Amino acid sequence: MNADFFIYLITLIAIAGVIIRPYKIQESVWAVGGAMILLLFGLISLHNAWTGISKGLDVYLFLIGMMALAESARKEGLFDWLASYAIKLAAGSAVRLFILIYLIGTFVTVLMSNDATAVVLTPAVAAAVVKAKVKNPLPYLLICAFIANAASFVLPISNPANLVIYGSDLPSLTVWISTYFLPSIVAVGITFSALFITQKKFLKENLITDNESHTLDIGGKMALAGIIFTTLILLLASFQHWDLGLPTAITGLSTAIIISIAGRKNPAEFLRDISWSVIPLVAGLFILVEAVQQTGIINILSQKLSEGAHLATENTIWSAGFITAFGSNLINNLPAGLIAGTTLSDLHLPEMIRNSILIGIDLGPNLSITGSLATILWLRELRKNGYEISAWDFLTLGIVVMIPALIGALFVLTINI
Repeated sequence: MNADFFIYLITLIAIAGVIIRPYKIQESVWAVGGAMILLLFGLISLHNAWTGISKGLDVYLFLIGMMALAESARKEGLFDWLASYAIKLAAGSAVRLFILIYLIGTFVTVLMSNDATAVVLTPAVAAAVVKAKVKNPLPYLLICAFIANAASFVLPISNPANLVIYGSDLPSLTVWISTYFLPSIVAVGITFSALFITQKKFLKENLITDNESHTLDIGGKMALAGIIFTTLILLLASFQHWDLGLPTAITGLSTAIIISIAGRKNPAEFLRDISWSVIPLVAGLFILVEAVQQTGIINILSQKLSEGAHLATENTIWSAGFITAFGSNLINNLPAGLIAGTTLSDLHLPEMIRNSILIGIDLGPNLSITGSLATILWLRELRKNGYEISAWDFLTLGIVVMIPALIGALFVLTINI
């Protein structure tokens, strides 16, 4: 058995550990552990490992900034305020509350990334449904998982996987919107319709109406201002075709620091509550993909993709979208995005193929609980709040929700061919 076999074996075991989390060992331990084993046995050189890590710099900075913003918003009660406001607006209607949570989830995903929706909005929704005396909270919590992926390609900032796939070739905001806005609208709309149809039997109860007056304190207002300012900066960065990581890190951390100073709070407590393990998790995955790349398999994929694109472009668009969508659920969409980004970086293919791959990477994870980092984080928050959903139950729902949304998004994308 040659070195390539062991690279594939170790990589698969590491990714399986990230997805399944046997013995409840953290995801980052499996990713970093796999990378360390590759280094220890000389299956990847220190130089190539560092090359893999360095490729993720923009993603690390982006995640740090978004986590800082999300944690600030959580600590200052911004999302709890939004959830309470949604209960008040629902006025006792379960259907109206379902729609409002979906709209809030869309807003958070588009402007703060899908991971923020999973990590921050999920506990807020859990608190809201308890307050509203909801008999079956799961339909409302499922929104947080599905909208986190469905709305994750509205803007470049909506999903870190977008940065991975495009790398330094990230298009300007105007190009992005002209390409992905309509497919995103279709994906968000179909996802809502499928969720609503499957969950409407649980939305017939009358809810407790929240008539209390809720106000957002100064810290919450500052967090909201920080989110708005960061969004404007990122929109400007997208227009100027700049990398998004550094602006996100600067504005996110600055918001957190200003709130801590204004509230005379200990910054160490804030820093302790951020999920820093996400960073080594992503870095470990970058090293694993770099090791896989040196086996030559990515060159083979590139050749096959190039041949297919020149023989039948429209068929390749559809097949590339579906293959990456389903592949994301086998190995998680972040490694799939890394492989796709590496595969596409040296090819001069029709842009539509890259577009379909991105839609597959972003939307495909709605099929299973293992599809994306956001869904894994959502599942963790779900369990923290005392709820469970089996992999099979999620899959059976995911088939109904994801596949029609993927078909609709790819259909709209191909209309302009």
